[in-house]
Amino acid sequence: MAAAAGFGSLLRECPLLLPQNRGKSVYEGFVTAQGKDFHIRILLPVDLQLKNARIQCSSQLKRVLGVYQQILKQRLQHSSDLVSFMVELKTVLEAALKNTREFQSPALPPPQHYSDLIRDMETLGWNKVAFVDPSFTTIKLKAEDSCGRHHQITLKLNPKSSLLSIHRQFLAALESLKAFWNALDEIDEKTWVLEPEKPTRSATMRRIAIGNNVSVNIEVDPKHPTMPPDCFFLGPDHVVNPLKMKLNSNIHMWDPEASLLQNLKEVLEMDFPSREALDKSDFSMDCGICYAYRLDGAIPDQVCDDSRCGQQFHQACLYETPCEGGEAENALILQAQDPAGCMWGKGESNPACHIRNHRS
Repeated sequence: MAAAAGFGSLLRECPLLLPQNRGKSVYEGFVTAQGKDFHIRILLPVDLQLKNARIQCSSQLKRVLGVYQQILKQRLQHSSDLVSFMVELKTVLEAALKNTREFQSPALPPPQHYSDLIRDMETLGWNKVAFVDPSFTTIKLKAEDSCGRHHQITLKLNPKSSLLSIHRQFLAALESLKAFWNALDEIDEKTWVLEPEKPTRSATMRRIAIGNNVSVNIEVDPKHPTMPPDCFFLGPDHVVNPLKMKLNSNIHMWDPEASLLQNLKEVLEMDFPSREALDKSDFSMDCGICYAYRLDGAIPDQVCDDSRCGQQFHQACLYETPCEGGEAENALILQAQDPAGCMWGKGESNPACHIRNHRS
């Protein structure tokens, strides 16, 4: 009965600490303090005397109790039973947690901090505040740049934060990116952008359609949007090579005072397909084997160099065989019975459709 009463007391004191064997010589579970649970394991000797017990605990609990180990050894020697020792342990643990920085609850800012925040939001205008969490630590602000574009910023505030100062910096940053967004907005409005399908304001890349199975990838520097971007032409060699030659020979004509789109037209000596005259479906970008554009997130990145074909493929869809007949080192020879529809109108198939990586 006494043993049962003792276990009942232990259960009330440490409900997450349970015996692991019939002899109740091994206990394992958790000790709770300040709402936090710490793993612990207690091994008693055969005579169940506490003074010879061994205590194993998690590295976290060991770190918290580091400077209190000698005190705990003394408590272990003088405690009459396991229940009394666990009471002592929890008392020491509570004191240790109060002195351990990583477990201390952050101090709340003074009332003046909240008064200043409310005043700043009223000064900004509540129409510029999109969200405030109950603790006033996360605030989302809205802003409109000088071109009428809408933006939002999420702030993690601390007591030293000045909402008005942050908002001024936000507006200055938006203004510094105005030329960058103007350049890409013109491209989005006047050309067929294949990727990204729904560009965000942070997107610096555009893949612009040039013709059937031909496009150009541009990477624009947000700090220098009117300077020549990095260009990667995508398509068969007989189409993209002349474009690369024009870019290289006409780059001296690039005018930083003109728009990005206008400069691209000038140096490439071409007009990009218009959104008004053509539909996106007019640009055949689907894989010639699976007839899909995206396959597990990948887009067609291989292209047939034969001027009669020019079809694009997913690399995963291709059956690759060793290069033949003196082809270029990285050429892939597709030995298949016209899987991509490389027909010349007389029912013949192209037995060796020359496939290359189209990113050049």
